[in-house]
Amino acid sequence: MQKLISFTSVVALGLTCVISVASAAERITVVSFGGAYTNAQKKGSHEPFMKKTGVEILSEDYNGGLGKLRAQVESGKVTWDVVDLETSDVIRACDEGLIDPINVGDLEPGTDGSAAAQDFMPTALKKCGVGAIVWSTVFAYDKSKIKTAPHSIADFFNLQAYPGKRGMKRTPKVNLEMALMADGVKADDVYKVLSTPAGQDRAFKKLDQIKNQLVWWKSGAQAPQLLADGEVVMTTAYNGRIYNAVKNESKPFVIVWDGQVMDIDYWAIPTGAPNKDKAKAFLIFATAPEQLARQSKYISYGPPRKTAAAMVDVSMKNDIPTAPVNLSNALAANAEFWADYEDELNERFTAWLAN
Repeated sequence: MQKLISFTSVVALGLTCVISVASAAERITVVSFGGAYTNAQKKGSHEPFMKKTGVEILSEDYNGGLGKLRAQVESGKVTWDVVDLETSDVIRACDEGLIDPINVGDLEPGTDGSAAAQDFMPTALKKCGVGAIVWSTVFAYDKSKIKTAPHSIADFFNLQAYPGKRGMKRTPKVNLEMALMADGVKADDVYKVLSTPAGQDRAFKKLDQIKNQLVWWKSGAQAPQLLADGEVVMTTAYNGRIYNAVKNESKPFVIVWDGQVMDIDYWAIPTGAPNKDKAKAFLIFATAPEQLARQSKYISYGPPRKTAAAMVDVSMKNDIPTAPVNLSNALAANAEFWADYEDELNERFTAWLAN
């Protein structure tokens, strides 16, 4: 009898293990930046993918950077299957072997039959990442609290004409570019200037003008909240976050597109991802034209594919960064610059904060 009980227990334990393994195999962890952005990704690709495949998606939020990804890969304990990375991070992660190379030939063609390599924006396909969105850092204000509307990035730095606190992300990236544009540097010349010691001095000197009025934010959701709470009169922010606050929360916020810094986010698969095949299937699905266009229904980030851009709803066309009306003084973020200078400028920025 004891042997029968033991045998039954072993079988039960074995079945439990099989069920657990099977359940894990039907689930992937997809990591992104949270808030309105992740919600748009859920509507645009997560939910349709789950419905189509039966694979469950566990959504996890993070604040960007490579720290968590690097720790997982180096320890051999990877729990992420797909991760959303900013441009400079996707380049560095690929160089460090933290994410897998992508075969562009595996991606879905355009709706017109064109190959993915021709349908994607040239900068949207990296060795180890596939473009998910075109987004921008802009600045915004609460029109109920400012009588004379600001119109330029220079106004963000003008405390005399527009007194009050300013919100900025706690990073040198984008802040230095905006500082130079506010100081009169043309968008086309920003990185040429910023790559010199004199240009870096000039950018930090411009930031000095508003340093004692700065309130720092870290996650994308914090920027519109600073405006809503009245803690700042203006803040830099991701354009989609401000759009969401206006559209879905009826906030009286206005985006100033002058001096916007455009960038692309990429889907990537961590090296050693536990469910690599399903992760790859999700990446291919999420970057197909239909899913990218659908995502733009829920947040004002543009799709990095030609045929997807043509499918964006007309009600959203002027609210995405790449709309012609928003490009008069726009800067495309230079990932190669930040891959080369990020450590150096992060160190200087940290020292600047401490002084």
